[in-house]
Amino acid sequence: MPELPEAECIVRSLRPCLEGSRITRVRFLSPSAAAGSPDRICRFLAGRRIGAASRRGKFILLALDTGFCAVHLRMTGRLLWQGVQGPHTRAVFELDRGRLLLDDIRRFARVYSGHALPEPVARLGPEPFDLTPEEFRHRLRSRRGRIKPLLLDQRFLAGLGNIYADEALHRARIHPLQPAARLSDKRAESLRAAIVTVLQEAISAGGSSISDYVDAAGRKGAFQLQHRVYGKQGQPCPVCGATVRRIVVAQRGAHFCPRCQRL
Repeated sequence: MPELPEAECIVRSLRPCLEGSRITRVRFLSPSAAAGSPDRICRFLAGRRIGAASRRGKFILLALDTGFCAVHLRMTGRLLWQGVQGPHTRAVFELDRGRLLLDDIRRFARVYSGHALPEPVARLGPEPFDLTPEEFRHRLRSRRGRIKPLLLDQRFLAGLGNIYADEALHRARIHPLQPAARLSDKRAESLRAAIVTVLQEAISAGGSSISDYVDAAGRKGAFQLQHRVYGKQGQPCPVCGATVRRIVVAQRGAHFCPRCQRL
């Protein structure tokens, strides 16, 4: 699933193509790609001018002259500028400067639109880059449960998924089953700083291309080459040499080093 760095890289590749352009027509080739009535979304978007392209959590957000359009790519969605329509194209945005395709093999991606921010965007938690150390510690203290599921909760923190939660926890030397509220101030700040650093490094590397991810120009990311634990089960930890393990936490995989990240 594209996470915060991938969504950010997609937005950056789309800005010069979309900002200031006008949407002339939208077509849904797969009705399930529309979050609501496809006809209503098509009517709402036709003729709107795009003011700014941005990101909120894992969402690609377009501010229109009236209202908003948001896209969540979920597992395998891709936005391709001037792409070639194919069997997995689910929606086509025709603009006065070109066209934008939504491709999705697994049909999970969704397009939202309306006069107000879509509810899934409005209820997101804060961005990792915006939290002060004090705010992050306060949010940890107010939540129960294990740290890995909490980091994946988009109402707690917007944008993190499996990849970057695992990588940040490893850098902070925190076990994924560690109770969040029991983290000391020092360890909480270590985790916050690790989250910010990992996300910044991933954005600089163009994101992580593990299966389907490319940016809007079709370029793959390279941060997967820097992963320390994610997808590395059975391989040696690059820090201490212990064998990286994978466990299931809240029905999600968690990769960690049992020596660096003791519980």
